Amino acid sequence: MNRLPPLQSTLLRAAATLASRRGPGSLLVLIYHRVLPARDPLLPDEPDAVDFSAQMDLIGRNFRVLPLREAVQRLRSGNLPARSVCITFDDGYANNCEIALPILKARGIPATVFVAPGFLSGGRMFNDTVIEAVRRAPAELDLTREGFGHHVLPDDVARVRAIAAILPVLKYLPQAERLQRAATVAERVGAELPDDLMMTEDQVRRLHGEGIEIGAHTVNHPILANADEVTARREIVESKARLEEMIGARVSSFAYPNGGPTRDYTTRDVVLAREAGFDVALSTAWGAATPRRDPLQIPRIAPWDRTAMRFAIRMVRAYQERDPARVSA
Repeated sequence: MNRLPPLQSTLLRAAATLASRRGPGSLLVLIYHRVLPARDPLLPDEPDAVDFSAQMDLIGRNFRVLPLREAVQRLRSGNLPARSVCITFDDGYANNCEIALPILKARGIPATVFVAPGFLSGGRMFNDTVIEAVRRAPAELDLTREGFGHHVLPDDVARVRAIAAILPVLKYLPQAERLQRAATVAERVGAELPDDLMMTEDQVRRLHGEGIEIGAHTVNHPILANADEVTARREIVESKARLEEMIGARVSSFAYPNGGPTRDYTTRDVVLAREAGFDVALSTAWGAATPRRDPLQIPRIAPWDRTAMRFAIRMVRAYQERDPARVSA
């Protein structure tokens, strides 16, 4: 993605112009999770440093990148520039600080990182437990007793298929059960798994000190729609409080874990986010926000494309999809 022939570069500029014409006053928010040091066949949707640098170059040349809070304020007041874009990251991976931050700083691009503080400083999310266990598994992995089937793993393609078969079984389980069952996969493999995937508290403070906005993402990343109200409130309120204590500043932005309206969060959770004192909250409804949009349900798109052309086309399509699904609040 980092080397573009002249014709393709021209087409990309045309795509950005089309986005401007079809989406004036619309805000497009991009969602990332990690920026890898090199491509990882088991994480095919995650950009490496070269791809991410190329994406940021493309965005910096053709779009107006704004800090999230400023963008939402200007969206609501009706003076948002055309082709406005925000960059966000979810979860709190260490490579947000180690790899993404220098790329963003070099280009003067602002960003917001939504952190689940329960996983900082040595924690590991359930999906990463599964991914890293399958990465280290032998050529045959029998998880029948654990309820995940039998997997023959001759190559990376087969390992990706195994991961894709296991994770959906776990995603919507209660938090404790989800973590416990992911741990059984790791136990079956028997290999030591990494404990440095997520940021440390010092890295969170470093991001804040470098001008990156820190947002909350619950404490333990539960699916809020499946949690009772007491648990959901605690996850939302405590994530804000812990991060504010960590960085010594107000945390005003929130991202719903997984982020699908109705499926992953409900009207109740929008109310809880508002009561907790958040000014902005982000979903993963696909499309761009207009001034009519509830600031506690701003949509986002995932820019997971290996070519610059497909990346630009995805952005144009998102501008065309304005004010997508939300829950009634």
